[in-house]
Amino acid sequence: MLETEDRPSDSPYVARVWHSRNAGAEHMMSVATSIWELVVWKHRGLPHAAVRGPETTASMADVPDDLEAFGISFSAGTSMPHLPVSQLVDRQLDCPHVTAKAFVLRGEEWELPNFENAEDFVARLAREGVIVHDPLVEEVVEGGTATVSMRSVQRRVVTATGLTHSAIRQIERARQAAILLGEDMTPTDVAHRLGYYDQPHLARSLTRFIGRTATQLRRGDAAEPLSLLYKTDA
Repeated sequence: MLETEDRPSDSPYVARVWHSRNAGAEHMMSVATSIWELVVWKHRGLPHAAVRGPETTASMADVPDDLEAFGISFSAGTSMPHLPVSQLVDRQLDCPHVTAKAFVLRGEEWELPNFENAEDFVARLAREGVIVHDPLVEEVVEGGTATVSMRSVQRRVVTATGLTHSAIRQIERARQAAILLGEDMTPTDVAHRLGYYDQPHLARSLTRFIGRTATQLRRGDAAEPLSLLYKTDA
């Protein structure tokens, strides 16, 4: 299993902060996600850091036996002008020159953040222009309405997230379905509550984005743990 702790953030740039430790897992199911992350981890005593982009399908990932990892999951609408999110979709970009105390991002050296000081680190990134935030994108992704044209909304969503609004909705709906099934809601009720056409539509979505069946999610007995799932207000 993976021992994971996570918390929401009051920063407009951050959706979640988490850290985890391997407690016996060899593999995990990395579920689809519509947001990107900065991840810092140690493997065999050596530090690593990477920017991990949105994931459009579920995939199996190896878990090193001594893994200790920390991550900042950035909010919808947050992006890096020097590194478009569209170039990170289904990709991980390893940061060069990582030491026990620092790493390189945008060609500059930054102190490695941790679970406790993540917001301070992100605030510095924002002040230095490494990241920017488009509140309209966050508003639309969370179900709000925009005062600009639909074409403008679509363009800004793709620019900030690397994904279309439709793709984001599909991913986030599947993630919410997985959470509800894990709380023992029936597939019929989940399909009705989240607007799936029927149970086969729900089943296809779960297979694609979560890598689990509804039965597996309700039992919670799959051999490989899932990557981070959490409730949101959306």
